[in-house]
Amino acid sequence: MLGWSSFFFALLQSVCTFFIAVSGLRLLIGITSLTVSAGFAAALDRFHVNWIRIPMIALALAGALLNLVVLAQVRYLRSRPASQWRIKPPSFRTLRMERIQFVLSIATLILIVLEEYFHIHHSHTL
Repeated sequence: MLGWSSFFFALLQSVCTFFIAVSGLRLLIGITSLTVSAGFAAALDRFHVNWIRIPMIALALAGALLNLVVLAQVRYLRSRPASQWRIKPPSFRTLRMERIQFVLSIATLILIVLEEYFHIHHSHTL
């Protein structure tokens, strides 16, 4: 009986040591992320230049519009009377993924508009 109680208390002490170590690790991660984010905020001005910003916005715009066009084409082809007899109805998962893609494309377009709006008001340039 004495052996099991010793084992139990040793296990309890190990668990406490583990949580104290994890707590210290979380503190280290928090301090590191704070210093990195402070340095990142200073470097953000260097990345927010037109030769990086404009192509990235163009790619995001093209990707979102292409995604919306493809989704519209899929819905159009599914709804055609000629294709009704040979296709099976889309699964719930397929419809859900299409809705998620639609929402993400619209969100991307909204973010592009907001970014350009704030960029014009902040920098007075497009």
